[in-house]
Amino acid sequence: MVLQDFASLRRMWPQGVIFVALPQLGPILVGLLAPHRLSGWCDSLRKLPWCPPYKALLLVWTTIYSVMGYASYLVWKDMGGGFGRPLALPLGLYIVQLTISWTALILFFVAHTPGLALLHLLLLYGLVVSTALIWHPINKLAALLLLPYLAWLTVTASIAYRLWRDSLCPEHQPQPTGEKSG
Repeated sequence: MVLQDFASLRRMWPQGVIFVALPQLGPILVGLLAPHRLSGWCDSLRKLPWCPPYKALLLVWTTIYSVMGYASYLVWKDMGGGFGRPLALPLGLYIVQLTISWTALILFFVAHTPGLALLHLLLLYGLVVSTALIWHPINKLAALLLLPYLAWLTVTASIAYRLWRDSLCPEHQPQPTGEKSG
């Protein structure tokens, strides 16, 4: 029995790597589109005292995307592999939410439009909840693995909201210490 499980694991290994790597394409695209604009703009995000440093943002996004990819692999495997009709809804919804997630990254980090990114993040939140609800009967662990993503979306939506609000109402921006507002 153990040898049979090991043989099955060896056959599924390349697919698992693909599923974990696929979500990383969005952040790679963002890095290629605006490598010189990212770090300077992200440094300005530090004005928000609760905003994580740029490198922490990258680390969290990479981890979240890897976990999402693994979760999608679990669903794919439990549904029998391949790409037949039964996988259309569970993986189709995942691909849609992944595309919206990449779009939000581009809007936020490349286009520097936090208002549009916020709209996409709110849509994404609903899509991730829907994906988790559809995945739950298929693979409970896969559905649970989306919970950290929902938590992270809350953080990123908060950052996007604050930046959008500050761009509309500059008086809400934090004043540097030692300076008095007139």
